[in-house]
Amino acid sequence: MTNRSALSHRARLRNIFSGSIGNLVEYFDWAIYAAFALYFAPAFFPETDQTAQLLNNAAIFAVGFVFRPLGGWWLGGLADRKGRKSALLLSVGLMCLGSLIIACTPGYAVIGTWAPALLLIARMLQGFSIGGEYGSSATYLSEMASADRRGYYSSFQYVTIVLGQILALGLLMLLQRCFLTDAQLHDWGWRIGFVVGGLLAVVAVRLRGNMAETSAFVEQHTESAKQANPRELLNYPKQIFTVVALTAGGTLSYYTFTVYMQKFLVNTTGFAKDDATLICAIALSVFMLVQPLFGLLSDFVGRRCMLIGFGVCASLFTAPILSVLSQPQSLTSALFWYICALLIVSGYSSVNAIVKAELFPVHIRALGVGFPYAVTVALFGGSAEYLALSMKSHGHPEWFGYYVSACAAFSLIVAIAMKEPMRVSSLNR
Repeated sequence: MTNRSALSHRARLRNIFSGSIGNLVEYFDWAIYAAFALYFAPAFFPETDQTAQLLNNAAIFAVGFVFRPLGGWWLGGLADRKGRKSALLLSVGLMCLGSLIIACTPGYAVIGTWAPALLLIARMLQGFSIGGEYGSSATYLSEMASADRRGYYSSFQYVTIVLGQILALGLLMLLQRCFLTDAQLHDWGWRIGFVVGGLLAVVAVRLRGNMAETSAFVEQHTESAKQANPRELLNYPKQIFTVVALTAGGTLSYYTFTVYMQKFLVNTTGFAKDDATLICAIALSVFMLVQPLFGLLSDFVGRRCMLIGFGVCASLFTAPILSVLSQPQSLTSALFWYICALLIVSGYSSVNAIVKAELFPVHIRALGVGFPYAVTVALFGGSAEYLALSMKSHGHPEWFGYYVSACAAFSLIVAIAMKEPMRVSSLNR
């Protein structure tokens, strides 16, 4: 295996690219579900009310998150025992299987309750996969990066996460505007996204198969250092609490302004589906492009400064921005406010991976990063869309904005209290 110290700059970039492209494919498959939900929800749920259909769909979306902690635990432990590469290969394979199951499942009109049941099973597989992907990918990118640019290189995890969402929306826009009618998309066209996602996984497996293992993992095993034992994670309660607290506000804000926003613009603001898709695609493109800039900035000003900036702005401005976006307005106006919200979220997303990787020693790092993160995402990110729709259905949509702001304030308190991760980083040991 190749030691990181022996890697040339070009080889390091190639490995980071290979790790990131698999991440892109995983999150493309994950995002296809949200992007095409407006079209396939009627196929699986026979209710006539659109909000009711979206609520049922959001419930299965949330169940997928329940399986993320299982993936974070099992695949994170695998990454610490057998290598980051092994876990990343298995993760992308499971995501592929879930996508192909959804693509091939007949609708409710054909097989009745088996349709939502198979949809649920597929999302369980995908939730397990994405739960293991995050910790292994964050660990791989952080360990592969050069010490002085860890923030910059690790920020590419969210570049590929967001790019996966953009490509999912881009595919939907292409089908909407160039190839299929609205009726065709509702009837069968939504399946195309899941087929494409499954096929892209083949490319990801090939690229990840050629990755080098990180030197941190190689040296741990070569030198007979302490080996991974999942139970040892309990010896790091402070680090676990930090991951949970930072993730609570960050992931809730992220899922509010990425996954849920397309449906919010249609179901609340009143935009047509294709206009809402266009707004989301443009805003997410800006969000993606600023990740490396914010990550690079963190290499100079510190991770804690970025997290505090996110916490202050998200606490103060989330509810007002959601209130403004809920009013009928022009496409340009909605895009402006949406981009403002995503710039706030960037203070968290750009340093999300590196902050957590710096907390744990090498032999427990992938599990330490992935498992508490997956649990928190399941509780806060996975429930975001369902809570927002539920509060809307009960006539109090504004409550959701206050809830997001409160969680961001909790993350802010922890960010203020924590030590600067760069100064105490376990990656330096």
